[in-house]
Amino acid sequence: PKSFALHQAYPNPFNPATTIQFDLPEDTDVLLEVYDISGRLLKELQNDYTQAGYHSITWNATMYSSGIYFVKMTAGRYISTQKLMLVK
Repeated sequence: PKSFALHQAYPNPFNPATTIQFDLPEDTDVLLEVYDISGRLLKELQNDYTQAGYHSITWNATMYSSGIYFVKMTAGRYISTQKLMLVK
């Protein structure tokens, strides 16, 4: 990849799982977190050193209620957030 990117989760809206894809142009620490609408951290999907390339991770939200959630990716100085909608 030529640049950092957090792609739109698919499917979205989802029930009960969605796949989050991201690109890394260089090896770096990656933190991928899920927050609820109130800004509370619910789940840390990834927090480790990751090699450059194309990556994906699945969030299974079976234990969470319907609603709006946010996934936040931090990789070095790159930060991106996107909205997810869980519909049960």
